[in-house]
Amino acid sequence: MRLLHTMLRVGDLERSLRFYTEVLGMRLLRRKDYPEGRFTLAFVGYGDERDQTVLELTHNWDTAAYDLGSGYGHIAIGVEDIVSTCAAIAEKGGRVVRPPGPMKHGSTVIAFVEDPDGWRVELIQTAAPAPPDAPSAAPPAA
Repeated sequence: MRLLHTMLRVGDLERSLRFYTEVLGMRLLRRKDYPEGRFTLAFVGYGDERDQTVLELTHNWDTAAYDLGSGYGHIAIGVEDIVSTCAAIAEKGGRVVRPPGPMKHGSTVIAFVEDPDGWRVELIQTAAPAPPDAPSAAPPAA
């Protein structure tokens, strides 16, 4: 068994697709309209569905917004450089709602961004950050 996807209901599919593809760098993997049910499913992710868990965006044509409720937490994405990732997200118009830093009561470096519908996306630093005085990886000048 493996986890296949997580589904989020979105009020404006095009706006959400722009966020997940242009701001977070996912690819649109597939999209299908269901006219009789008045909804569209769009699947986005960082890799093929055969190998990766993906995100299903469900757009019910007659619903413009959803109450977020108190039961949902967030989805999480691993990133190698959380500071530059947050900067790039902000430059593309994304909303960083918790800047990079250690999690409360721990040392894992995290940040949070919000998608256009207010769903939280946690970013988790997957590589150890280089110490501030670490030598550059650039070759020495000739």
